Amino acid sequence: MNLLAVSDLNTDDVKHLLDRAISLKKRHKRGIPYQPLKGKVLGLIFEKPSTRTRVSFEVAMYHLGGDVIFMSSRDSQIGRGEPVKDTARVMSRYVDVVAIRSFDHGTVEEYASHSSVPVINGLTNLHHPCQVLADILTILEKKGGYKDIKVGWIGDGNNMANSWIEMAAIAGFQLKLACPEGYDPELAILDGARASGASVEVVRDIKDAARDADVLSTDVWASMGQEEEREKRLDAFKGYSIDANLLKLAKEDAVVMHCLPAHRGEEITEDVLEGRSSVVWDQAENRLHIQKAILEWLVVDNG
Repeated sequence: MNLLAVSDLNTDDVKHLLDRAISLKKRHKRGIPYQPLKGKVLGLIFEKPSTRTRVSFEVAMYHLGGDVIFMSSRDSQIGRGEPVKDTARVMSRYVDVVAIRSFDHGTVEEYASHSSVPVINGLTNLHHPCQVLADILTILEKKGGYKDIKVGWIGDGNNMANSWIEMAAIAGFQLKLACPEGYDPELAILDGARASGASVEVVRDIKDAARDADVLSTDVWASMGQEEEREKRLDAFKGYSIDANLLKLAKEDAVVMHCLPAHRGEEITEDVLEGRSSVVWDQAENRLHIQKAILEWLVVDNG
């Protein structure tokens, strides 16, 4: 069992992970130890630098009683040209679960196909399932549910947008994505969600996505690895920002989300990010709790 994309999950899986994350969060807040992964080791293989993904996975594993081995591209032989399948087969002899953060989604898929231990996608250019699970957990806490809500995505049709689309197909909420021309989400993912009956729409007008929304969410305009496109993207995404005026179009009790890091003054303004509607810091904390639920699910429940 692996978690490479949200589409690897079904409705029951998502419910189980959210329920467990809530339970584990309560246990953590009360200071009650829970160490089902004692004696287990998580291998982290990161081609991309990270703050939240790395720290949340490491702390989650330590809280669950396990240990962590971290390898950057400088530490792994993958970075020196070793075939991914060779690393996967060797690492399977050493560790009990692996989380990979890679540029190319194909790298994670190839690794998983040769691994005999569970593999988690910590982020690729195509999917970011762990982040969206944390986002849904935050919505559940703030809204009491997620089935009958409207989510407005503002900005790039990137890995986050792709994962939001797949989650909409499973969780049953309405999703409107406002993306500039030429920066739409992956067409195959969009078509797949629509074929399943999901309420997903791509629009150009950010007001259309924000109007009567329960949740507004965004991400940086230029992700890691797109630095050379930055000036072009700054021009293309001009106006695709969550600011106070856009927030007024959403429901009065709407919440604003951002997976971080945030570029204040670009995809989101300072006053909104730091304002009363922002749940960004709770959202970031929930990476820890959903990571615990994922690790428990893959190593204990499906191990």
